[in-house]
Amino acid sequence: MDEQNNDSRLMPILGLQMLFVAFGALVLVPILTGLNPSVALFTAGAGTLLFQFITGRQVPIFLASSFAFIAPIIYGVQTWGIPATLSGLFAAGLLYALLSGLVAVKGRAIIDKYLPAIVVGPVIMVIGLSLAPVAVNLALGKTGDGTAELVSPGIALAISGVSLLVTIAVTVLASGLMKLIPIMIGVVSGYVVSIVLGQVDFSAVSAAPLIEIPDFVFPEFNINAILFIVPVAIAPAIEHIGDMLAISKVTGKNYLEKPGLHKTLLGDGLATSMAALLGGPPNTTYSEVTGAVTLTRAFNPAIMTWAAGFAIVLSFSGTLGALLGTIPTPVMGGIMLLLFGAIAAIGMNTMIRSGDDLAIPRNLIIVSLILVFGIGGMSLSIGDFSLTGIGLAAITGIILNLVLPHSPNE
Repeated sequence: MDEQNNDSRLMPILGLQMLFVAFGALVLVPILTGLNPSVALFTAGAGTLLFQFITGRQVPIFLASSFAFIAPIIYGVQTWGIPATLSGLFAAGLLYALLSGLVAVKGRAIIDKYLPAIVVGPVIMVIGLSLAPVAVNLALGKTGDGTAELVSPGIALAISGVSLLVTIAVTVLASGLMKLIPIMIGVVSGYVVSIVLGQVDFSAVSAAPLIEIPDFVFPEFNINAILFIVPVAIAPAIEHIGDMLAISKVTGKNYLEKPGLHKTLLGDGLATSMAALLGGPPNTTYSEVTGAVTLTRAFNPAIMTWAAGFAIVLSFSGTLGALLGTIPTPVMGGIMLLLFGAIAAIGMNTMIRSGDDLAIPRNLIIVSLILVFGIGGMSLSIGDFSLTGIGLAAITGIILNLVLPHSPNE
């Protein structure tokens, strides 16, 4: 298989396969957050190419929409609008660049010092749990804030239930390539049920042009959005390190040494900032694609170049964009019920694997305040400046970790 993957004639096919693996999650984030899926496709492709340029085209990974930012994007769009939220996402990418510089100067230990599991784990949990009501509202056929009913509750539960159950079944029972795309299969299943129940209107698809320039949106500076969203980048930055370790293990090459963690962080961060400049969601390395690389032994980074090219080409399809816009909200609600809980579980597992003892008062204080501040929506305001929710929780955790003394028996 490895010899086949070096055959240039197979590169386009393998690249298209990698995009197919990433596609469901890639477009799910903009659909959930109100951003444009076509723009997300374009920025995923362009972001992957930018990452390859910065890292010398050495790492076989694909960059696309980050799940970690779903909750803050939804809140930001509802509170400040899309352009202001994009300014926060742009700044989040710059935080990656800052972390990259620190790693280049101080080494990876600087990450462990300021962002240990006792801080990162609860922050990830907050990201997953803070929008649990939104998932429930969408699954019940309501708008995200629950103020309006879009689909009758009975029909909505049937649709969201199918999406959820199929996703769970594929995740647990499937094997091979299907196991890598449970979300896509769940969405397609819920969409089919929606069509059968008469909940899909295809008029926009027939009216859409086959070729259309993506509806790019540009950021507008908003300090409150920036301060709210930037701390969220802590979680995916830590996840990025895990992804680099995973792909290194798969290919047998140490990418933390060459091209270096500082370069992969920089590539990820600049890809995120570039996406925000055009109206796309933040980019991150995709675990689904790493899984596909493991399964297919497709180690050649050129395959990801082809995947990125296909993503850019598809982004100019007005028909595809209109088709994605016909997906009813209960389909997404069913997926979100599992997705947000899974993100919280990842945060919990982060703390468990680190072995932090919550019986120790210091650790208990850090975790408790992060969870309550983040999920409860604690807000700190001074004049026009305000910090709330996830951002405040993350900063609180970092400060507490630095100032609270360790007990003698730790």
